[in-house]
Amino acid sequence: MSDPVKPEQEPTWFDERHDYTGSSIGFRVRQRLHAEQTAFQSIEIYDSTDWGKLMVIDGCMMVTTRDNFFYHEMMSHPALYTHPRAKRVVIIGGGDCGTLREVLRHDEVESAIQVEIDERVTRLAERYFPELCESNGDPRAQLLFVDGIRWMAECEPESLDIVIVDSTDPIGPAEGLFNAAFYGSCLKALRHGGILVQQSESPLGHLPLLKSIRDAMKIAGFAALRTLTFPQPCYPTGWWSATLARKGADLSTFRERGAATKPFATQYYNAEIHKAALAEPEFLLRALA
Repeated sequence: MSDPVKPEQEPTWFDERHDYTGSSIGFRVRQRLHAEQTAFQSIEIYDSTDWGKLMVIDGCMMVTTRDNFFYHEMMSHPALYTHPRAKRVVIIGGGDCGTLREVLRHDEVESAIQVEIDERVTRLAERYFPELCESNGDPRAQLLFVDGIRWMAECEPESLDIVIVDSTDPIGPAEGLFNAAFYGSCLKALRHGGILVQQSESPLGHLPLLKSIRDAMKIAGFAALRTLTFPQPCYPTGWWSATLARKGADLSTFRERGAATKPFATQYYNAEIHKAALAEPEFLLRALA
């Protein structure tokens, strides 16, 4: 349902409190454009004065027009430039379709399957964030609206090159995407040298969760792990991470020349950013040892 603020009303604020980190973040908004409760979660869309459109799920900021590029680029390009030639990529979650768009910038990708449990996230993204959905009609793209946990469990063994888990926080529908059983399904589905990418929250604000993610990946059978950090202003602490895990190969190098000469434009990712992101901060090295 639509829930607009009257045009004459002064801008107000959307505030998200992070009880876990004892902090909060706010955005000045003109109006709430949309609000609904789906079968899985609540979704709100706001029009802000400075950050474009905002998508909020269960009260948590998911996407803004202005800064989503940090997340979508770092969830996709490091893995794609680490793999020698990723032909088949699966995105679990990712309903706003920004990660799908970035994956399909790579010509070597022959198939990109997005498995999102809540179709309404994608339909609202198509309406309010059309720039993120510009590759939805690419013939290599397939949008599935089913349970990603079950889909991965039933996936054909050694049929994928990259699995990207572009999920919300580990509550509600996404809770089952952060454990050893799910990572075991990913390991089985990946070919040798395949890469799993998991959004792994804030290294500063959610360190115990980040450690539990890496521990679960190791239990599942992944030996090579690397957590890449990057700025994300709209998320708790403004600092976020993606954890990569690889089957049967390490993560210490990437196709640096390919990244340096990439045939498409990005706003954040480049070869030097990738190289820098491979260096983990001292406190993270100690905590994850």
